[in-house]
Amino acid sequence: MQNTKPLVALIAPIALTLGACQITPAGNATDSASQALGTSEVAQGLAFVQASCADCHAVEGLMLSPNPDAPTFASIANREGLTKDTLTTWLVDAHDYPAVMEFDLTPAQGHMIAQHMLTLKSPNYVPDN
Repeated sequence: MQNTKPLVALIAPIALTLGACQITPAGNATDSASQALGTSEVAQGLAFVQASCADCHAVEGLMLSPNPDAPTFASIANREGLTKDTLTTWLVDAHDYPAVMEFDLTPAQGHMIAQHMLTLKSPNYVPDN
C-alpha cells in the first residue's frame, strides 16, 4: 500500500484555501435556505447584468467600463450610504438611462441587480480618478 501522507499534505492546504474563497451574498442570511436563495439571486443578477449592462459598464470586480462615461458597478456599490433598498429604488426609478437604450427595470430585476452589485462593496475599495 502506498504512503498517502505527501498527497494529503499537498491537498489539505488547497482544500482549506478553496473553502475560504466562498462568495456570500450581501445581507444577514442565517439559515442555509436563505443563503442558497441569496446566492441564487446574486448569480441571476450577474447573468442579467452581463447580458444587459456589460456593453457599457464593468459589472464585475476591478475592471474598466467599456464606455468610459459609464460608472463601474464597483464604483456605484462603494458609494457612501448606499444600501440594498436605496440602490434597488434608484435602479427601478432611474430616469437617466440613455434614451437610445429604452431600458426599464421591474422591481424584481432591480432587486436582483442590487444583490449582485452589493457583492462588489469592499472596505478596501479605492476609487479611480
